[in-house]
Order: sequence, then C-alpha cells, then structure tokens
Amino acid sequence: MAAQTNEERAKSRKIGALGGLWPFLAPYKLLLVAAILALIFTAAISLIMPLAVRRVIDGFASSADALLDKYFLAAMAIAALLALGTGLRYYLVTRLGERVVADIREAVFARMIGMSPAFYEKIMTGEVLSRITTDTTLILSVIGSSVSVALRNMLIFAGGLVMLLLTSAKLTGLVLLIVPVVLVPIIVLGRRMRVLSRENQDWIARSSGKASEALLSVQTVQAFTHEEPSQEAFVEVTEESYRSARKRITTRALMTVIVITLIFSGVVGVLWIGARDVRADEMSIGALVQFVIYAIMVAGAVGALSEIWSELQRAAGATERLVELLRAEDEVNDPDAPRHLPEPVRGEIAFRDVSFRYPARPDHLALDHASLEVKPGETVALVGPSGAGKSTIIQLLQRFYDPNEGTVEIDGVDLRALERSEFRRHVALVPQDAVIFADTARENIRFGRPEASDAEVEAAAEAAAAHDFLVKLPDGYDSYVGERGVMLSGGQKQRIAIARAILRDAPILLLDEATSALDAESERLVQSAVDEMAKGRTTIIIAHRLATVKKADRIVVFEDGRIVAQGTHDELVAEGGLYARLARLQFTDGIAAE
Repeated sequence: MAAQTNEERAKSRKIGALGGLWPFLAPYKLLLVAAILALIFTAAISLIMPLAVRRVIDGFASSADALLDKYFLAAMAIAALLALGTGLRYYLVTRLGERVVADIREAVFARMIGMSPAFYEKIMTGEVLSRITTDTTLILSVIGSSVSVALRNMLIFAGGLVMLLLTSAKLTGLVLLIVPVVLVPIIVLGRRMRVLSRENQDWIARSSGKASEALLSVQTVQAFTHEEPSQEAFVEVTEESYRSARKRITTRALMTVIVITLIFSGVVGVLWIGARDVRADEMSIGALVQFVIYAIMVAGAVGALSEIWSELQRAAGATERLVELLRAEDEVNDPDAPRHLPEPVRGEIAFRDVSFRYPARPDHLALDHASLEVKPGETVALVGPSGAGKSTIIQLLQRFYDPNEGTVEIDGVDLRALERSEFRRHVALVPQDAVIFADTARENIRFGRPEASDAEVEAAAEAAAAHDFLVKLPDGYDSYVGERGVMLSGGQKQRIAIARAILRDAPILLLDEATSALDAESERLVQSAVDEMAKGRTTIIIAHRLATVKKADRIVVFEDGRIVAQGTHDELVAEGGLYARLARLQFTDGIAAE
C-alpha cells in the first residue's frame, strides 16, 4: 500500500480528495454552519473597515469635530466587532477540527484493530500509526486553520473586488488584468505540490515504520549489536523523507516568490496610475486610500490562498491515505447474515481437506489437504518439525486466515459462516510468546475476561502458579509491568498469559508451547494447572516436550503441511517413523519451536 508508484499517486491531483472528510463533518452541521457564519461576519467587517477609513480621511478637511469624533468611534466599534468575530471563528473552527480529527482517529483505529493478520503482511504497523498520528495532525491544521483562512480570504477576495469596482472601475480593470497571470503559477505548481506532498507523507510513514520496528525489538537489536545497521536503515528512509520534503518546500517557496512578485508589481503599477488621477482631481485622497486598502486586501488574499493551496494539497494527500485505510479490503470478513453456534458450545473441531498458503508466501503450501477431527473435551497434541503446519492449525482455527481449500468447523459450523467475535469468545489462547500489555499485572490477566472480579483474577493467577510472584511485586497485582512486560521474566510473562486463558474459561483451549519459557519448578506447577484447565475442554497443544505430549489423548504428527500419523505415544513409537525419531530426541534437541 505504501509502495505506490509515482504514476499511481499522480492520478489524484485534485483538492477534491478532501471530500473524503465530509462523512466526518456531517454529524456536526450546526457547528459547521455557526463557524461559517462567524467567518462571513469577520470577512464582512474587514470589508467595511476601509469605508470608515475613507470617511475619516475625507472628513479631515470638511467635517466638524463632532462628526469626525463619530467617524473615529465608528471605526473603533468596527475593530471591536472584528476582534469578537475573529475570536468566535477561531473557537468554533478549532473545536470542529479537534472533534473531526478525534472521530477520524477513532474510526481508523476501529477499522485497523479488526483487520486480519493477512492485512498486516502488506503494511507495517508503524506506517499505520504514522497515518493515525501524522496525517490526522495535517488534517487538524487544515480544518482548524487553513480551510477557514482560505474561505475568509476567498470572501475578502470576492468582496474586495466588488468594492474596488465601486471605488474605481478604471483602476479595478487594471487590477483584474493581473489575476490570470497570478493564477497560472498557482495552478501549475499546485499540481506539482500535490504529488510531492503525497510522496513526502509516504516517506514519513516508512520512517515511522522503521523506527517502530527497531524500538519494539530493541533488546534483540542490541543483543546482536545491530544498532548501527538499524540506524543506517532508519537514516536512509528519513533522509529520503527529508529530500522529498525539500522538493516540496522548494516548489512552495518558488510559487510564493512568483505570486507575490506578480501581485505587488501589479499593485504598484495600478497605484501609480491612481496617484496621477488624484493629482488631476479625478479622485479624492480618501477614495485612493480606500482603493489602496482594498487592493492590498485582495492581493493579500490571493497571496494567502497560494500558500494555503499547498497546505490543502498536503491535507488532500493525508485524507487520501486515511480513506485508503478506512476502505481497505480485508481478506477475512464476517458474513452479512451470520449463523450462530449451537448452545451450549461443545468445542468439537474439524478440519476438512484443508489446504492453505500464507499470502506472503504463495509458493509454499503450509497445509496440504489436511483433515483433522477433535472430539469435545479431547486433548490433542500436534507435533512435528518447525514449519510442518502446526501453528497454521491454530491460526486457521482462530480464523486469522481463511483456507484456500476445504473448511474449518466448530460444532459442525463453518467458521466463515460465523461472526469472528462470536466464536472467538469460546476460544482461549496461550501463545508461545506471551503478549503482555503496558498496564498492571491485574489488568493483564483481566484482559481474558474484562468483566471478571478481582477475586476471579486472583483465583486464575493461583491456578497458573502466578500468585506467589505477583504478591511479591512492589504493588502486588497492581504493579505496572512495563511495555511488553519488560519488568517480568519470560516465565512470569508466560504464567500471566496462562492465568489470562484460565480466566477466559472457554470450551476450546489452544496452547502453543505454553510451558516453553518456564524453569523446571514453574513448568511442573503450570503443567498441573494446564492439566486441570484442560479437563472438560477441547484442547489443542503444540509441544516439543515429551512429558507434555505423552499426556494427550491423541498425538497428531505433521510433516510438510500434511498429517502423516495419529495415535497415542505408545502406538506411534511402535510404528517407528518421524514420531519415534522425535521421541528419541525428547522433542527438544535440534527441533526449533514453531
């Protein structure tokens, strides 16, 4: 998605991409209307000000002191109204911008958190985060500032032209000759700005992705003394981002120089003619001053619009990128009319002639016409070399991916016919790499069932042999465990993950090397907890340890994506073959965890 070609980016050069913001603005129509009215009010007051100035100047020679005082008071009143209207416009527009951007961030996050792992094989999470933060900040600056300033300047430009005509049609005609000359570089360079802005935002996103990837794996980076290569990779994409930004800035600076030079050269020429008209008594000094002020306002409005145009171009690019995420197609979707699992859920699992290739590895068959049935309450151990397809079984059973052929069923219902959130409630997972969130130990366990009471959380921790070490933490269960659980050992993190699964209390239990990170004593305690938890539940265990495997009701042996043998430990050893070979190695020596 990020690696779009320049040709693809160039297809959308129109500021109309900002129309993608309308669904987020629509719910706040009253606030939007109030902001526009305040904007019109301030523009109108600004246009009235030069009239007051003309009255004051022309009144110096002919008006009485009392009348002159009234002119000055009127000018002060107009200035006060302008200040009030500007403050109100700022409040309404900025509030609208903050509200809309908050809604966009929430909508994008809600969309992204539900996307399947297949989606994240094509885009880095750091890039998604960049879009949620950097791109929405751009949109905030546009809605909260640039758009209102642009509209105000458009009103001043239009109103100023009308007032110029009323003041002096002759001089206005000369001013209008300048306008087409100014608009040409704005349009031509504006298109170039649009392409460069999109390219710049893409490089910023890639830079964020690189930084996120390295910092989330900082211990591995440092352990392999990979700091310098990681830094070089980050510098490379960041420098590309800078070079792209420099092109954009150069184009914008060039546009500003050309526009301001053309505008003010024209204005000076027009004023020279106006000054000669005053000398010839064809125009009053007040009228010329009024014309000058309106000319400066119109020129300033055009200059501001040329600058704001580039901001709008950047925001259009940011909007496109966010709308891409909101409209992103997922390969895994819930059905329009979902079926429901029969109650109560028994936990019967069936893989029927399933073949599957990971989207990122289309040439590799992860599962090759695999068929497997697991009865309710049965404990099945999956064994085999790394890459044989064991973890793929767990991935498909949670419907992170859909099989290319065949079906995966729970209680006789194809997972594709169910809402993912419904059947996943009946599944508890203990992954090989325990995921710990930057929160307290208590909330990490409660993640398995948010409505659980403190007593239930602590009971789950006791069952997972986690209670003893948790109460020794500085604040007990309420101790903050750091990002990704950096304050805990591998075994402690694993026990928290097991407690989370126990608290889930689901009829289907998936254990992916659940005891791999534990020492002998902790493994004995946790294995006992796992054995207790597995009673009455359908349990699928991926294991490389003989002690774990032997306790299973049935062992299924995988090799190259195929099921090559099934049976008890004794039966499979007697058969010889792959399982017997693995058994001799105790499922540890030379076999990497999958």
